[in-house]
Amino acid sequence: MAQGMIEVERKFVPGPGTEERLQELGGSLEHQITFRDIYYDTPELTLMQSDHWLRQREGSGWELKCPGAVGVSGAHTKYVELTSDPAIVARLCQVLEAEELGSGGVAAVLSPLGLQEVASFVTKRSSWKLMFSGADEDEEPLLKVDLDTADFGYTVGEVEALVREEAEVPSALEKIQSLSKMLGEGDRLSVLSLLHFCLFRRCAST
Repeated sequence: MAQGMIEVERKFVPGPGTEERLQELGGSLEHQITFRDIYYDTPELTLMQSDHWLRQREGSGWELKCPGAVGVSGAHTKYVELTSDPAIVARLCQVLEAEELGSGGVAAVLSPLGLQEVASFVTKRSSWKLMFSGADEDEEPLLKVDLDTADFGYTVGEVEALVREEAEVPSALEKIQSLSKMLGEGDRLSVLSLLHFCLFRRCAST
């Protein structure tokens, strides 16, 4: 994402004809990838219950999603994504109310912080781009659509727009909502929210 851009997104439920519909609307497939995500938390799911998500993605390293400002209501919650080890470790210590653990990497602090693997799954992702008529082709695509299928059978779509100023957010959101309705039905829990729900139920039953 270009520096200074604002990201606006919305989840939706894709159907069997979603990719065909994208083609009809002038969308083009950018790439298809498969990756494994491993999530870490305490046995009590302390991080997830505070809406923090520590993930190690195969080939991409560590990432900690932290709750950010909510720009609009509904399924549009913003997250701050930390990707540097020092920033991740500092935030983990803050959330878990632990003493600072120095300059070690994320892997080195898992055990001292009582963190363990709580979930691991593979996702197949198809990424599409869609230009609106009148958009400048030299700029970044106005809309990006990701279609994800996890290996436990869950599917979710996401429409994302990039804008330069806060004043452009309402217009972008309107276009996102319109396209989402064309591609699927309503809002859907993100994979993170579903994972939280399943893990919380599992812990509650033990």
